[in-house]
Amino acid sequence: MKQPEVQSAPETEGAIPEELLRESPLSAADSAEAQLKALVEAVIYITDEPLSADQIAIALGQPAEKVGRVLEELTAEYNRPEHGLTVREIAGGYKMSTKPEHHEAIRAFVKNLKPALKLSLAALETLALIAYKQPITAPEIMDVRGVQGAGVLKTLLDRKLIVTGGRKQVVGKPILYKTTKEFLVQFGLKDLSELPSLKEFEDLSRLSVSEGEPEPAEQVEAATADASAAPAPEAAPGPEAESSE
Repeated sequence: MKQPEVQSAPETEGAIPEELLRESPLSAADSAEAQLKALVEAVIYITDEPLSADQIAIALGQPAEKVGRVLEELTAEYNRPEHGLTVREIAGGYKMSTKPEHHEAIRAFVKNLKPALKLSLAALETLALIAYKQPITAPEIMDVRGVQGAGVLKTLLDRKLIVTGGRKQVVGKPILYKTTKEFLVQFGLKDLSELPSLKEFEDLSRLSVSEGEPEPAEQVEAATADASAAPAPEAAPGPEAESSE
């Protein structure tokens, strides 16, 4: 007697291939491992002194052996030729730096860079005022800070951190000041909407500027900028008069 043929079930349109069903998404353990690796990488990037695996483990609340394994992985990964940085074990700790074979090229590049931005605390305070209150005049700045600041304004103009923005339509028509694109670059801001709070601004500025450096006497006492720079505050009669040093 002929056995009836068993027909296979028809394939459902749009069915997921079997090989994809066997593939599982990134497990929670793998995700945690990747996050730990990213954290360790960030830690050794931002620190100036070499950090040991134990120091990093304590700071991150992770087992030292796990951190040590991650450091070994990062060391091997950054040793690849496509990376310009390297992770090296120095003086009992790990530190990220540029590769020795690139030092000459990097040294030549750095020589062509602008000098590091350095501002006194007075200049930093004035810059913060302009950033948050712009456009603002010199008399308005003086009212807040309580001191004259023509020299400080000239410093900020020379550094291209601020620029003149017309004149305020009041008695004396004092000059208005506002920040520039260079200001955004120096403080790592996309635009003015990303301005942090005043306290955060002070903390951020410490990464870019040197506090406590006195203004040169000739700048503090200057009342006007030279012809190539935007003019410094001008004297004018009445309560809105510009101040000069």
